[in-house]
Amino acid sequence: MSRTLVTNARIFTANRPGDGAEWAEALVVDGESLAFVGDAAAAASAAGPDAEVQDLGGRLVVPGFLDVHTHLHMLGDALGRVQLRDARDLGEIQARLRAARDSVPDAPRLLGVSWLFDSVPGGSPTRQMIDEVVADVPVYLDANDLHSTWVNSAALAELGITRNTPDPLGGRIGRDADGEPDGMLYETASQYYVWAHLAEVATDADRDDAVERALDAYLATGVTGAADMAFGERELASFERVVARRGGLPFHLVGYWLIDNTGDDAENLAQVARAVELAQGGGTPWLRIAGIKLITDGVIDACTAAMQSPYADGSNADPIWPYEQMAPVVAAADAAGLQVALHAIGDAASSSALDAIEHAIEVNGDRPGDRPRRHRVEHLEYAAPGTAERMARLGVTASMQPVHCDPSIMDNWMARLGDDRVDRGFAWPEYRDAGALLAFSTDAPTAPHLALPNLYIATTRKSALDPSLPAYAPECALPLAEALGHATRDAAASIREEDERGRLAAGLAADFAVLDLDPFEAGAPALLDARVIRTVVAGRTAYEA
Repeated sequence: MSRTLVTNARIFTANRPGDGAEWAEALVVDGESLAFVGDAAAAASAAGPDAEVQDLGGRLVVPGFLDVHTHLHMLGDALGRVQLRDARDLGEIQARLRAARDSVPDAPRLLGVSWLFDSVPGGSPTRQMIDEVVADVPVYLDANDLHSTWVNSAALAELGITRNTPDPLGGRIGRDADGEPDGMLYETASQYYVWAHLAEVATDADRDDAVERALDAYLATGVTGAADMAFGERELASFERVVARRGGLPFHLVGYWLIDNTGDDAENLAQVARAVELAQGGGTPWLRIAGIKLITDGVIDACTAAMQSPYADGSNADPIWPYEQMAPVVAAADAAGLQVALHAIGDAASSSALDAIEHAIEVNGDRPGDRPRRHRVEHLEYAAPGTAERMARLGVTASMQPVHCDPSIMDNWMARLGDDRVDRGFAWPEYRDAGALLAFSTDAPTAPHLALPNLYIATTRKSALDPSLPAYAPECALPLAEALGHATRDAAASIREEDERGRLAAGLAADFAVLDLDPFEAGAPALLDARVIRTVVAGRTAYEA
């Protein structure tokens, strides 16, 4: 295969000092890899006289983004639902639901996504609010954080939920003053009832369509790799069908096998054994199982995250995975060489998660010849002082999502905490300064999947949805080069692939994106206006505007 010389460009390599220059003028693609990255003259010499030449006219080139905490099936599904994130009051939510129902009158149910507690009177949704506009079919509306579902009376009937239905382990059915279901399903009540039911009524064709939507959406935003944090048998089968149909995936994907807390240690460990079986199968160049995922607590917005001190209303939440049940699962996965990813939003949950990781390291000891463990704690929205230092000592990655602290969605978050804890939320510099690996991602579809607005929030702490709002904790903003490195180079390291991708350097994958605006020169607001005009994966143009 002939080489391609990409020249007349401003190339941000994401190299750290010692790895090479941070900026380059040209690069040479040889097959799926980069043969050279550096100055234009040397690149032309390395490419040779027969190389195809691509002159980018001075445009910015960045490493392909790696969204290392996302949910591809859910994203594709969400892209096909009624969008509610920017519906900022109940009237607008109801209007969108009514319009969606009128547009497809034969649909057996109505699905929506991304509504905010701030947009509902008192932050307390009820089934009657939906019944007022759509009562004839079941309506299922996933919250913005995907940790609760708001439903109407017809949906409760379809699910068979009554006043006598018990709360599942780790979840809660909302109830009114008379004890009747009020239309809110929290945490595992949403997963076990709503998600399980919708998965049963969905067809393989529905799932495949969702995957295709998600893949296309990511390529258009410069994403060249992802880590799916909710992998299970249905997801695995769907991606295997995509591979069979396409002959591969359009970008590199790793999966983290979702482990449910059944309350039975033997059943929990059996789920780990399945993940080990799949991981040891080796996967393909495009898809492998990297580890397991545990959701240890809920979210601050619904007061379901496990906190060391109560919420403003005096309540608190028990963990979904108490330490006694989490520790043997984490130890078993660690012993098998799997990565462990632990969702922990509250400070009690992150402390318990680190206890479990530390226990695994103690009981399993060193594993000569293995890659670094590089276990992960996901989200860390509020963590106790000293958490970053402990993570650095244990070699644990801080996997965080700037888009989750967009000021336009923070009012309810801050009100739920109601004290000085709101001043230490999403404290990215603490992890950097402590020496912990910090990886940025989006957690789509709990938030928009777009990489560039995510970086805008990281570099300004301002809102990508409403830039007129004041910044939240602006002292925690990061320089653009650093934030971009966390979304590329460090994201690759978080999935133990830093020797394969994440930077633009000779020998690594030819994964990169070309932008039509340069925010390094034009400033942070350009991140909201810039478009990806080309996405290259393994040397092949996978998207072009």
